[in-house]
Amino acid sequence: MKRSGRSARYVFGVWGSIAAASGVAGLLGALLLDGAAPEVVAVITALAAGAILAMVADTMIPEAFERTHLYAGLIATVGFILAFSIGRA
Repeated sequence: MKRSGRSARYVFGVWGSIAAASGVAGLLGALLLDGAAPEVVAVITALAAGAILAMVADTMIPEAFERTHLYAGLIATVGFILAFSIGRA
């Protein structure tokens, strides 16, 4: 954003808004899904995880591919497996 000519105020405003919206969404999810069936929570969690993985892949992997070429996919996969393992531990 900065390279595109946006001011620091704009950049921080956008990211601050995203953080605030995420917090509100988390709070609403916790309140509305309290007592929901485990299957419903599992589907929502899987959808959210896929969205985050797609976002990271879309924004970070092209830059990583520029630097590591052959290992970008392997590194992303190992990172995902590691994060999943830590989350399940």
